[in-house]
Amino acid sequence: MGSKEVRNWRSEEALERYRMIMPLLDPEIDNAKRCMLREQIAKREELSVRTIYRYEKQYKEDQFEGLLPKHREKRRSQKLPDNWEEIVAEAVQLRKEVPTRSVRQLILILESEEWAAPGEIKASTLQRYLQEAGMSKKALKRYTEDRKPSSKKFCRDHRLELYQGDIKYGPVIIDRDGNKIQTYLSSVIDDHSRLILQSEWYDNQREEIVEDTVHKAVLKYGVFDRFYVDNGKQYISRQLHHSCARLGIRVLHAPPYSGKSKGKVERFHQTVDRFIAELAVLPVRSVAEMNEKWKIFLEEDYQKKPHEGIAKYYRSKGIEVPKGGITPIQEWNRDTRKLKYLDSGTVAEAFTRVETREIDKTGCFEFKGITYEASVAYSGLKVEIAYDPLNIQTIEVRHGKLDVVHAHPVQIGPHASKTPVLPAGMAEKKPETSRFLDALEKKYREDHKMMANALSFGDYGKAGE
Repeated sequence: MGSKEVRNWRSEEALERYRMIMPLLDPEIDNAKRCMLREQIAKREELSVRTIYRYEKQYKEDQFEGLLPKHREKRRSQKLPDNWEEIVAEAVQLRKEVPTRSVRQLILILESEEWAAPGEIKASTLQRYLQEAGMSKKALKRYTEDRKPSSKKFCRDHRLELYQGDIKYGPVIIDRDGNKIQTYLSSVIDDHSRLILQSEWYDNQREEIVEDTVHKAVLKYGVFDRFYVDNGKQYISRQLHHSCARLGIRVLHAPPYSGKSKGKVERFHQTVDRFIAELAVLPVRSVAEMNEKWKIFLEEDYQKKPHEGIAKYYRSKGIEVPKGGITPIQEWNRDTRKLKYLDSGTVAEAFTRVETREIDKTGCFEFKGITYEASVAYSGLKVEIAYDPLNIQTIEVRHGKLDVVHAHPVQIGPHASKTPVLPAGMAEKKPETSRFLDALEKKYREDHKMMANALSFGDYGKAGE
């Protein structure tokens, strides 16, 4: 199994464990409720309470890294059937047909269809390969669990406790070349203060724009507790869940078809509509220009403007609100909860995507149809490439203990590059002797020693006569 497969398996397993224990991490529940909840999770996941407690303890001690299974080199057993790849592929197909089929049922079907002899397939082995293929029963039911709808109004008591995220369709703008560009706004709002932590226009609605939005929000305001989003494909992506889990952020999904549960961000979109109306009389020619106008509008017409939702929250608690109201930026700055910033490198690593590529003999590799130049020191090696999906001008190339290389798109110029250095492992230092000539000399001496012994024995025989 390659390094990427091992890495992915460990990360996926850690993410699955994190999802199990996520309800237990809520600081607001008491010990009695936590114990009861722990038993419910253990029963649902068919694990022991002790195992769930161990996962919870590992996360509290080492965060997401503590949930990673112990690293071990996995090798295909020689005892596996010769057609094992076909067996796994067929098991995946059977699980797709009926996701509720157990591993035992899969084995029974495979044996009855003569894919393998009775007793040849071990349940634990097949389960592991299905898990690596993303076809475990837990993975398949992850987003199909029933959720009870709720339309009650709520507001967290402090900043950073809950963020809401959403994407809004924007206007179609026409660039200077006459091309039409459909725009989309990705935003994150703090549930308590209503402050917009990050909001930016994009020319697509891929899952990467959500990751970029959360990434920038964390860099500007630090990590937060929960991220409340809908069930769109951008918000159920494995990468988003994985990145948030590494930062200790719980991702919560709103009940389907429940717009009221995300009322704060929906209310904010009414402000966005005012901005879109202004663009009709002041057209912009690029997404970058659109974001420049949006940044000013957001700060002056929303962040510094009294918010009625904040006033209602305090009135519901019997607290008098100042005559001029309270703005989102005022409420954010007034809050006593301290901000928790992380090193930018740590945050970047959490949102970095990793894939594998093979470096050709010229030290290059292909990525998204673009040729990147790494180093001939990596020639012939399978390497890890780490990249930011929204900035692929520079890609990190990693392999074992070799130095990390920053690869860039190949620029074809009028002259060839200078002769590159030799690949790693080829004459890293000047040898002190010729091992080939040494080997010949050794063989030469051994041959002549045998000849001398033969002559000596012959002389001994003649003397005896």
